Amino acid sequence: MQTHLSPEFRGTPEGEEAEAILRQCVHCGFCTATCPTYQLLGDELDGPRGRIYLIKQLLEGAPVTRSTQLHLDRCLTCRNCESTCPSGVQYGRLVDIGRHLVEQRVERPRGERTARWLLKEGLTSSAFGTAVAAGRALRPLLPARLKDKVTAAPGARARLWPQREHKRKVLMLLGCVQPSLAPNINSATARVLDAAGIQTLVADEAGCCGAIRGHLGDTEGSLADMRRNIDAWWPLIQGLTSQGRVEALVLNASACGSTVKEYGLALAQDPAYAAKARRVAELARDVGELLPDIVAALRPRLKIAPGTRVAYHPPCSLQHGQKLRGGVEDGLRELGFDVRLAGSESHLCCGSAGTYSVLQPELSQALRRRKLANLEPLEAGVIVSANFGCIQHLQGGTKTPVRHWIELLDELIA
Repeated sequence: MQTHLSPEFRGTPEGEEAEAILRQCVHCGFCTATCPTYQLLGDELDGPRGRIYLIKQLLEGAPVTRSTQLHLDRCLTCRNCESTCPSGVQYGRLVDIGRHLVEQRVERPRGERTARWLLKEGLTSSAFGTAVAAGRALRPLLPARLKDKVTAAPGARARLWPQREHKRKVLMLLGCVQPSLAPNINSATARVLDAAGIQTLVADEAGCCGAIRGHLGDTEGSLADMRRNIDAWWPLIQGLTSQGRVEALVLNASACGSTVKEYGLALAQDPAYAAKARRVAELARDVGELLPDIVAALRPRLKIAPGTRVAYHPPCSLQHGQKLRGGVEDGLRELGFDVRLAGSESHLCCGSAGTYSVLQPELSQALRRRKLANLEPLEAGVIVSANFGCIQHLQGGTKTPVRHWIELLDELIA
């Protein structure tokens, strides 16, 4: 795609990066066929190719309007389009740049500004746990779109952390909302890894991976989150503590994994953090990538009833963001589960997409209904996934239990 940057963006890091991405696009439209919002709305501007043109016009100096902002807001950043693009266009990165630039030029209505501020500051706040506790107490009074977001109080096992030490050690990011809404995912991960002979360490100072602020257009806030995490992790990565050096940074929320694996790209222009960010990205592993080790250690210990069927929803951040496909399914099958994927559209987004389900509830719920309609014919006793956002969102639309796959393994260890 031929692009002529306006003087405002010529020679700037964002302008040059966006131009390089735009020049890869060949207008083919393959992306449109796999875009969830285009499938729902049928509007070219609500598909990747149309949004690419909007960002191109912005970079070439065309007026930026509220309409431009709305079409970029409707993007889920699921990156399904990247999986079907024959030219390798890094659309996810481009749309983040576009949103950031539009956010600087188009003022949002007061209600939107307030909602987005509350999301990026509230979800990443140390007070979020207190807010969740209050939400559980007031759950019957909450509006429907927030009621689904408030999970039941966790049981005592959710706080049970293994105490054994192992020669093999990994570092794990607890996340921002997961410790309050679904703490059992983190402790179950630590218990499963412990059973496989791997010790899990945590840096208390680490928090949100940066995705929440980044997808809401707050690029500087997102980068600040990344730098804080790198500072928290660096002593363990370098082996500068009494706990020793870790062999990997494990993420059990695939959305966080997708973000952390791109720290090197995000901080490439920061001389103080570029090298450290690249190292962090190299060490980042979705917990599913450890399944070969887990399977070998746990197979003799798991008590799985023959024919135990699970429906698996592969998150977009895993299959499109991290380009990891088939590993979780293969690992669970090797352990003895009957794993089924939706007969159609298993590649499409469920509609969760971080804060999207709050900011775009109608589109989000339409995608959830579509996803569940494809999963329900599998007649599985449980739906499993690899990202808490997807788990929480899907559970709000079905009575079938929705869990993280690692919780199943934890419960079946003899």
